[in-house]
Amino acid sequence: MRTSEATAEVFFTAFKTLKNKGKEAFLEKVISNHELREDLFDIVLIEEAKKAKGKPVYAREYFTKRRKARNVA
Repeated sequence: MRTSEATAEVFFTAFKTLKNKGKEAFLEKVISNHELREDLFDIVLIEEAKKAKGKPVYAREYFTKRRKARNVA
């Protein structure tokens, strides 16, 4: 397991242990951040696209392209 995966696992485990009010407060912080909110929308769209027939969509590939485009603009 890579360091980033281990870190993500720690954060996710901590999130799961929160009471409902704590989870709600955390998620409000996440969605109040414009870039994180866009990332969440994109993830939902990617998951939906994976269900459709056609060219496979990979989140990592998508985000790499989007970050490059964001840095150029």
